[in-house]
Amino acid sequence: MSIDKNFLDKFMKATEFAAFGASPFIGKGDKIAADQGAVDNMRAILNQVEMNATIVIGEGEMDEAPMLHIGEKVGTKSGPEFDIAVDPLEGTNFTAKGLPNAFSVLAVTEKGNLLSAPDTYMEKIIIGSNLPKNLLDLDNSVEKNISLLAQAKNKKKSELRACIMKRSRHDHIVKSLENMKVKINYITDGDIAGGLTVIGDNPKNDIYLGTGGGPEGVIVAAALSCLGGQMQGRLILNQDEIIRAQKLGIKDFNKKYTIDEMVKGDVIFCASGVTSGELAKGIKNFVDKFEVTTLALHKSQKINKTITNIYKK
Repeated sequence: MSIDKNFLDKFMKATEFAAFGASPFIGKGDKIAADQGAVDNMRAILNQVEMNATIVIGEGEMDEAPMLHIGEKVGTKSGPEFDIAVDPLEGTNFTAKGLPNAFSVLAVTEKGNLLSAPDTYMEKIIIGSNLPKNLLDLDNSVEKNISLLAQAKNKKKSELRACIMKRSRHDHIVKSLENMKVKINYITDGDIAGGLTVIGDNPKNDIYLGTGGGPEGVIVAAALSCLGGQMQGRLILNQDEIIRAQKLGIKDFNKKYTIDEMVKGDVIFCASGVTSGELAKGIKNFVDKFEVTTLALHKSQKINKTITNIYKK
């Protein structure tokens, strides 16, 4: 089954208005207010959509997030059943500091087709399309994965570019990359945008690797399901997180997930820019209107386009 093509515009509107909701706080140093502005607007728009949908990845679990929490029902409660992953404001720090790469994002599948990942860490390895299937593995050494990738891309290791989040937990990966003279592009936050830099005919990076957010991992997988590319992810769970994961239906706590295991069937993915970045241009606010740009993907319809819309305030 595929999702009706008319839903794309409705879900785009949710991320567009979420981006607008965050926009008054760009550069104001208040990431909590920026996030709240995005959450309020996204929730209001989603509740206007004729659907019976469940938030499977959201602002956190019910006891810590009053709105758009995991398990919350959104929509008019009639119409098709969907599972939705949302990040109303990916890059709260970027917004607060007026830095690039803040955006509002969601991914939608039919009911039961999205992995409900707890708000924990996930090991990730992401590469682009047109490469041998299951090329890399999280259980390989960094050296082995880089060697396999270089061979498959017919490049020297020193010609490869790796994207990695600048965190002390990645020091061992960085050391391995440096020893092989792989070029490293660091990011400070925002591993959704970082993970998608390996996609395209002339991608900015050849590989994304390291440990980031589990929910963000599933959202990246949704985009990759539309765009191509390969990903392997594994949740990192402590004892408390294992209990939470069990409640979400996860049984194998060491499982290495591929894209097809995180996201099944048809997918809609929308990312609307708050500040300009890799995925979309930032919001432009005028006196009586605002301009917003969205990366819109719909797998079954083979839609992959960047759309700019103008709304009256």
